[in-house]
Amino acid sequence: MKTTDEQLKLAADTIRCLCADIVEKANSGHPGAAMGMADLAVTLWLRHLRVDPKDTAWKNRDRLVFSGGHASALVYALSHLSGTGGLTMEELQTFRQFGSRCAGHPERGVMPGVEVTTGPLGQGFAMAVGLAIGAKMKKRSNRTWVFCGDGDMEEGISHEAASLAGTLRLGGLTAIYDFNDIQIEGHVTDTNRDDAKKRFQAYGWKVMEIDGHDFVQIQRAFLRASKETEVPVLIIAKTVIGKGAPTKAGTHGCHGAPLGAEEVAATKKALGFDPEKSFFVPQEVYDVFAARAALCHRWRNMDVRAEKELAKSQPAPAPVTREQLLAALPKFDPEKPIATRAANGAVMNALADVFPNLVGGSADLEGSNKTGLKKYGWISAEDFTGRNFHWGVRELAMTAMVNGLTAYEDFRAFGATFFVFSDYCRPAIRLAAIMDVPSIFVFSHDSFYVGEDGPTHEPIEQIAAIRTMPNVLSFRPADANETGYAWVEMLLNTKGPSCILTTRQNLPILEGTSAEGVAKGAYVIWQAGAQTKDTVLFIATGSEVALCIEAAKKLWDESEGRQSARVISMPSVGRFLSQPCQYRDFTVPGYMTRRVIVEAGSRFGWDRFRLDYKTTRFVTKDDFGASGPYKVLAKEFGFTVEDVYAAAKSL
Repeated sequence: MKTTDEQLKLAADTIRCLCADIVEKANSGHPGAAMGMADLAVTLWLRHLRVDPKDTAWKNRDRLVFSGGHASALVYALSHLSGTGGLTMEELQTFRQFGSRCAGHPERGVMPGVEVTTGPLGQGFAMAVGLAIGAKMKKRSNRTWVFCGDGDMEEGISHEAASLAGTLRLGGLTAIYDFNDIQIEGHVTDTNRDDAKKRFQAYGWKVMEIDGHDFVQIQRAFLRASKETEVPVLIIAKTVIGKGAPTKAGTHGCHGAPLGAEEVAATKKALGFDPEKSFFVPQEVYDVFAARAALCHRWRNMDVRAEKELAKSQPAPAPVTREQLLAALPKFDPEKPIATRAANGAVMNALADVFPNLVGGSADLEGSNKTGLKKYGWISAEDFTGRNFHWGVRELAMTAMVNGLTAYEDFRAFGATFFVFSDYCRPAIRLAAIMDVPSIFVFSHDSFYVGEDGPTHEPIEQIAAIRTMPNVLSFRPADANETGYAWVEMLLNTKGPSCILTTRQNLPILEGTSAEGVAKGAYVIWQAGAQTKDTVLFIATGSEVALCIEAAKKLWDESEGRQSARVISMPSVGRFLSQPCQYRDFTVPGYMTRRVIVEAGSRFGWDRFRLDYKTTRFVTKDDFGASGPYKVLAKEFGFTVEDVYAAAKSL
């Protein structure tokens, strides 16, 4: 049954009233965008979008992203009307309340049907590009649709992502631009007069301009977009924010605040609804959504049957085990020091052979990050069969696109850059952590040992910043072997993003490294003498572990009086802190109060391992670096074996 324009209008007006009620009941939210996009949303949902409310994980479903997550009332209204997730009318009335599935911004894993968590403007747009890339790589017929607004278009991340999408000629992606010229402070044209049409045409997109309230124009544009397979499509839809509200429509007064009881009542009256009825849906609207859902469910069933037949001849591979990953790791010559960035590249290439869903690339830094998967080709507009990406100098969008690609299905996507540029990546890493999306981020050049490039390229505070972010697994390995063990843990981590920090400079291959120890975040890598309260306990990560081992050996040297010592390699502070108390107390005993804590970065966060100011020494760096050969910097900044030894002797 084809939905008529009259039915679309009734559905759209119902959503306008419903969204006004949702925000009014919560006394918090953004009714304007939801009301303004209603005509576009119902036309897409009821005539074009292939999603099954009964199976939100259907692999060949279309992906729909609301990049302007503040318009979440529209998301929940559509979910309720379509039956997605069994969202009830009572739940709609809990919008923005603690424990509600109807969160202030849509959250993946909280509300079924929400593909990615959106809110920070532009992130959803970039993740939609990642989702569309996933469809191309999987050779699936689904389309990716993303609603975006003026704010998304202003954020730089959308420019980066749109540029790459055009470069890749990413057919199957359609962005619907809700062009209402309103933002919190007033008119968008007060701050932004870009010609979006020319800009996106320059990127290589097909662009259409329509009246976002004319169902004939909307339908025509969506049909054209649905048939476009060669390039991405931008539909610029001129809309009125808060459409239907008699006095506030078209103003910033309905952008980020409830309409108010009088305006809500006037809106319902103007749209032909009873002003006295709240949260009202005509049965005809439920019926048209149910008819569309039934049709999509039939499509889903046909797809599932086809996949089952295919699985008979091409069974899915079994999940890769820890044992398989460990067995696949390369062997490193203990006589040949190697930078962990180089070791990281060798590890990635070895694991790629047994972990076929590992895909990704660097932000124009593959030669420095060493992340190229050498056997597996490069993604391009002409060929999506490779596993390597040229993300370009686009760290912000790269990280979000990696999230979208990982969220699409099965992929373990990675992005890579210099660690100092992780500041560009933080917003998307944070969203990955909120979503439990297991993206992987490779950060090379992990400290002031970068050297000649100077303080702009030498991370100091970034390591503490990464560790403060909840649900992010991070590793700073001490040598090539720890690098391999860290990768095993990252590939097995499926409940959030992982980061690995690698060195530019060569490091020795250490004795005593432990896969089990890395899995637990920290372990005893070297010790000598009776382990008592007089023992000097060294705690270090990355390149500083070798310094501590040499300093500890010097303490233990007969000519120095045989001072007992223990060295802890702590490649993952967060993983170690999550271990049972018994293991933590065994590794870092409370009775060992004489401690030297060493890391070529900020001291911030390390005081948690200090028991007493008088008996703890920190060899850290809390100001910016400098330009010069890294060995000179190490001496100038106090990061030599002699410096660490002197710190221990002063206890």
